[in-house]
Amino acid sequence: MTDLYKAILFLNYGLLLSIILLGAAKYRILNNKEKQYFHCIAFLFFIELLNLVLPYIFNLNDTSFLYPLYIAGEFFLVTALFIRKLDLPKNFLGITALLAAGFMASKYILDYPFNSDIVKVISNIMIICLSGFALIREIKDASTQNRFLLVDACIFFYYSVSVFIFIIQHQIANLSENDYYIILSANNILSSILYCSFLYTFIKLKK
Repeated sequence: MTDLYKAILFLNYGLLLSIILLGAAKYRILNNKEKQYFHCIAFLFFIELLNLVLPYIFNLNDTSFLYPLYIAGEFFLVTALFIRKLDLPKNFLGITALLAAGFMASKYILDYPFNSDIVKVISNIMIICLSGFALIREIKDASTQNRFLLVDACIFFYYSVSVFIFIIQHQIANLSENDYYIILSANNILSSILYCSFLYTFIKLKK
């Protein structure tokens, strides 16, 4: 299972790089709301790049300090995406920014909460709710063109199943190494589906 995990992981690296290059090439034809999709994927690429570069180039094997940054950045960027799509008041953007900044400050300064996974689950549930509302509105309003409908659906699917996998993983007291890599591989497969939706959407984009 270790080989399968590594194969899917490096596949995701390749997909992320392809999305970044293609998204950058088509950035000019994106409207203001659509540009947020590129910002989200660029942030994920940045985090993955740091996780890859720090151990191999700087011999920094423990990159767990990036986890709170990843949680906060992902939460703010993805929620901001759907807040804009739903045309919610700008106050909501301020609230999510404060929550993300507050979490990073408490974690890096006070090391609280001790278990960042709890914050990860809560942030994912909030993303699920926002993306679900956005999908319902997009499906109802068929007259409005949404070039990123497939991506929205995959975001909802990814975070919904990821939360379920995450909870199951923490409910199992003793995971064997094989079971651990099975769970990680399943989550990476979900990431692959999400990245493929981005790649397909960027390929299909026209002025």
